[in-house]
Amino acid sequence: MSELILFSRDGCHLCDDMLFALQSLAGQHRFEVHVVDIDASRSLSKALNAAIPLLMLNGQVVSQYHLDYAKLQEALGLS
Repeated sequence: MSELILFSRDGCHLCDDMLFALQSLAGQHRFEVHVVDIDASRSLSKALNAAIPLLMLNGQVVSQYHLDYAKLQEALGLS
């Protein structure tokens, strides 16, 4: 099962939208989403402040700001 990492923060509507979209797809595909709150780490907050939501798989960016379904499918080997 693939583990997607979603860099996010509380109060970010784009982050909430991406997480909701991922959760709705999780039943159809084999992946888990691990949410990382960038505000829990000063270094992450500084590095990713303007770059969230950021979705990664195996160290590679899958989507930023909005979920790219085609790129997600490709990253999961579904296309």
